[in-house]
Amino acid sequence: GEVLSGQRKSALQLEVIDLKDHCDGDIKSIDDSPFGGGPGMIIKAPILARALNEGILKKEKKSLNDYQVICPSPRGEIWNHQRAKEFAENEMMEIKKDLIFICGRYEGIDERFIQQYVDKEISVGDFILSGGEIAVEVILDSAIRLLPHALGNQLSNQKESFHKDLLGAPQYTRPRVFENISVPEVLLSGDHQKIAAFKEQKKREITQKYRPDLIQKGEN
Repeated sequence: GEVLSGQRKSALQLEVIDLKDHCDGDIKSIDDSPFGGGPGMIIKAPILARALNEGILKKEKKSLNDYQVICPSPRGEIWNHQRAKEFAENEMMEIKKDLIFICGRYEGIDERFIQQYVDKEISVGDFILSGGEIAVEVILDSAIRLLPHALGNQLSNQKESFHKDLLGAPQYTRPRVFENISVPEVLLSGDHQKIAAFKEQKKREITQKYRPDLIQKGEN
């Protein structure tokens, strides 16, 4: 279990706060069995609150209003490319608040902590992960790369999969022939207009084959 604090300075900085550093006494237990029975263990609300208040707020001499607290959760808003773009533009650029991510473990965290401290819940998909750290990595990686100057080639994020709700076109590199399969001749022609048209056609064909739902989404 961890709390991740992202701070805005000259570049993104990420600090990890270990919940075990904020346990009571010598017993480094951050979890307990759930009231009402059930499998697994639940991360305690007081431990999370102490890690947040002492590990971040008191240390940085700031209040909770200076941060946005986010928790990965299957009941949260669904994460996708459009949401990543909005997150990069809003939470990371426009909203002048540092970000705190609550990384759950086990069967979850005490609901009372969520009610008291969490501003937003985000779901990266309908599946179970071992810990929230993996979900936070997905959120940060997919959003940070959309920030200005984050990529070496600024055209990259405009030509990748999901730009304009289409999957990416097939990519090829040397050698020209691999196991008797040649690179499409149009890509070797040097005719940029034909190459652009070829790639656009392939994007639509591949999207229609593998993700027709994206085509329907773009038409709505």
